[in-house]
Amino acid sequence: MSARSHSPTVLSSPGKVLLAGGYLVLDPAHSGVVVSTSSRFYTVIHSLTAPLAPAPSQSADAPIQIRVRSPQFEHASWLYFVDFDGPGSVRVEHVADNANSAASKNKFVHLALQRTLTLAAELKSVGTLRNSLSYGLDITIVGDNDFYSQRAQLTAKNLPTTLASLSKLPPFSKTGVRLADVHKTGLGSSAALITSLVSALLLHLHVIPADAFEGGSGTADASEGRKLAHNLAQYVHCLAQGKVGSGFDVSAAVFGSQLYTRFDPAVLEPLMKDDLVDQPLHPVLSPSNPAWNYRVEPFKLPPQTRLMLADVDAGSDTPSLVGKVLKWRKENPEEANAHWAKIDSRNGALSRTLLRLSDVAAKNATAYRKAVKYISTIQSVQWLANPNIADNEHHSALKEVIEGFIDAHNLSEVRFPPSACCVLLPISRVFALPTSHMRFSCPNGRLFGL
Repeated sequence: MSARSHSPTVLSSPGKVLLAGGYLVLDPAHSGVVVSTSSRFYTVIHSLTAPLAPAPSQSADAPIQIRVRSPQFEHASWLYFVDFDGPGSVRVEHVADNANSAASKNKFVHLALQRTLTLAAELKSVGTLRNSLSYGLDITIVGDNDFYSQRAQLTAKNLPTTLASLSKLPPFSKTGVRLADVHKTGLGSSAALITSLVSALLLHLHVIPADAFEGGSGTADASEGRKLAHNLAQYVHCLAQGKVGSGFDVSAAVFGSQLYTRFDPAVLEPLMKDDLVDQPLHPVLSPSNPAWNYRVEPFKLPPQTRLMLADVDAGSDTPSLVGKVLKWRKENPEEANAHWAKIDSRNGALSRTLLRLSDVAAKNATAYRKAVKYISTIQSVQWLANPNIADNEHHSALKEVIEGFIDAHNLSEVRFPPSACCVLLPISRVFALPTSHMRFSCPNGRLFGL
């Protein structure tokens, strides 16, 4: 007989692509153009109806247990015991339930459980949380294939490295390696994982209402529950990484595609310790805390447009690159500030151009579809070479669309100085994994998507 309930909570969060604003997004004076991906992370939570493991001693009651599994990886199962040290203290302890887990720890998952349960105890009381947990939880976390390089899987199946071959792989393919050895593709897997996990826990334990994630992107119409999930996910992600980053990856996982302006890192300073003593979380993480001064404005790609990304199976040392750029900026403040302002201006123009194309599509769908069909068959340098496009009212919308795509192409060509050790790749040069549409079945349970 299964020890799990038949009514799971399922929540998914998307990955991210920073379309424009690299390095600038670290500065609250500038914004980044962020696109959320079709690839998502999923967290599935079942309540346990019986203990997973026996009590430590015959005289003791079975502890509250949480098992977390990531079936795409080898030896990726972690067992935690939950204990309550006092009226407002929650302790989550990793225990070795087998030889493999003894040598394997997952700091991201551990901190997500510890801090989310602590926040739940503050908001719902320890007694209510204990009752909600009952025997414990069984949690499964999976990510779409696009978060990980699939070159090894394609080679193992004797398939060429093409888009068509990727579609032949099953969803949530096993990687055949341990979590620490997987090759990532840079879509923000850790941020999407943390966001889906803490948000699913908040929902499952009734800390936030079931409709907390309804509505569109942006913070203007976002519920207090959604904002709380964002703040908690930002905190846990920063704590697990050991630093307060820009946060655009978590923000994309919560709010979707957006124009993002970061929060002041000082908001999290009181909580950036592994062990918190008499430091409540909610006063800092509450959406009503004015120190959370991030800004999220809705953004979307024009219709019939999709980002194309390449699986190069090689990563870059982001902290090292960021360090070099910031060092260059500090040593050359006048030149750097002028260059930052120039790039920020062009990034803003790029986002406005893409949004204007969406407006044109809404006003004249026929002309828009005709323009996109035409330019999709030729190189960008030929986009305005069509002799049938004349400066008259009949063709003005068609020309406006094509000129808009030319503007987007040109605006994406911004480059950093060579001394900054980095470049921004032109959007038109970026290849891609196709947009995927996957249905996730959740009979008798609750399915949420951020």
